[in-house]
Amino acid sequence: MRNPFPPMNVFSDDRIAAIHDAALDVLERLGVKVLHRQARATFKTGGARVDETTEMVHIGRDMVKAALATAPKSFPLIAGNPDRNLLMELGSMVFQPGAGCPHATDLERGRRPGTEQDFRELITLTQHFDVLHMIPPLVEPQDVPIHLRHYAMTKGQMELTDKVPFIYARGAGQVREAFEMLQIARGISDSDFAAHSHCYTIINTNSPRQLDIPMAQGVMDFARAGQMAIITPFTLMGAMAPITVAGAMTLSHAEALAAITLGQLINSGAPVCYGTFTSNVDMKSGAPIFGTPEHFKASLAAGQLARHIGLPWRCASGSAANLGDVQAANETQFGTWGCLLAGATVTLHAAGWLEGGLTVSYEKLITDVEVLQMMAELCTATAADEGGIAMDALEEVQPGGHFFGAAHTMERYQTEFYEPLVADFANIGTWEERGSVDATTRATGIWQGILRDFIPPAGDGDRLAALDHYIDDRIAAGGCAPES
Repeated sequence: MRNPFPPMNVFSDDRIAAIHDAALDVLERLGVKVLHRQARATFKTGGARVDETTEMVHIGRDMVKAALATAPKSFPLIAGNPDRNLLMELGSMVFQPGAGCPHATDLERGRRPGTEQDFRELITLTQHFDVLHMIPPLVEPQDVPIHLRHYAMTKGQMELTDKVPFIYARGAGQVREAFEMLQIARGISDSDFAAHSHCYTIINTNSPRQLDIPMAQGVMDFARAGQMAIITPFTLMGAMAPITVAGAMTLSHAEALAAITLGQLINSGAPVCYGTFTSNVDMKSGAPIFGTPEHFKASLAAGQLARHIGLPWRCASGSAANLGDVQAANETQFGTWGCLLAGATVTLHAAGWLEGGLTVSYEKLITDVEVLQMMAELCTATAADEGGIAMDALEEVQPGGHFFGAAHTMERYQTEFYEPLVADFANIGTWEERGSVDATTRATGIWQGILRDFIPPAGDGDRLAALDHYIDDRIAAGGCAPES
């Protein structure tokens, strides 16, 4: 999808330039603490001033400028199905459901720690809806030991979806094995894998001003392999960042630039996506909140900063509500509008996210998708040619008449009004048949029907068998711990 709307600004251009300049000052004068020894050595080789005692790295402006010059402004993401390939650049528009949740919930089974079954079911729902374009780490399958979890998560994605998959940056060993599994399952040669990005990860800096060992390792692993990393500081105003929008965005921008620079030092031209996840907290409890005016403004500022450096970028919606109620719907929709009007390339947590990321809800995923489908239709070109102007209909219908049966209407109505929703809502019955059942309850029947009738995308049986063999061998050898 393409975003047809001019992006909104929250700050003037000179203030965005001032924020960018302040972020460069933070990196050069205050520095960033980098816990990974090899990452510090890479920065030092690239010209940064490194204090090994304090682990502080001071990154010069010229280093950042050089990194931004080599980071690609536009690049493809290759999916299992070519029709689902994505173009990462400013102006593209990609939606993802909620991600990274330790719990899952639905009306039938209640709130529970995430399992492999939940992960596979949520992949299935994401695959079903065309308006969800990439697979994120929807829920953490905690019934699978951590040294085996990457096998289950990669296997689920290879079997159930042909969209762009996600790989956690949990140590070089797990990343390497996940890359190998992806290549086996989708028949990707070493040369093609190196030439194009076939998967992605998310790198969260440890705010304020710290890049920890797993995330630094992830930046280097993905850059070295030529796979996309979405660099996303998680800055909450008043907690891990200054309480003002401008202050929080200055810190977020600095941290993103630091990680982008590391990736480009490892592999000049490696695909990277600028990211932000900035909102505010409840100052009484310290809990994160989303869908607020500050969240909205931070998204607009992030969009301006992304355009200032020219990179595709990721933003985030979300909700801190505990239930999939009207508060949750309002928070998610308000947050998503902020991403849309900010011109985000990728919008994460756009469907199903609850409790500030503690839970992904099956029902809320369904109800949020309806809003995303409306947004997708809103971003579809609207005809204003002779047919769209409808002079023939205006001539046909006389004063006091109606357009229900006009030829112009009859030729168009079946495709003009939310046809993508028909298949999912066709079997829920009339109002009289279903009674006064609320939207969340109706959503239960929809997701259950999708799971019941789901047909996985056609995959190569020999390749999937080879993937199973690979996984069996690795498990027999003891798996792979995240730190390996």
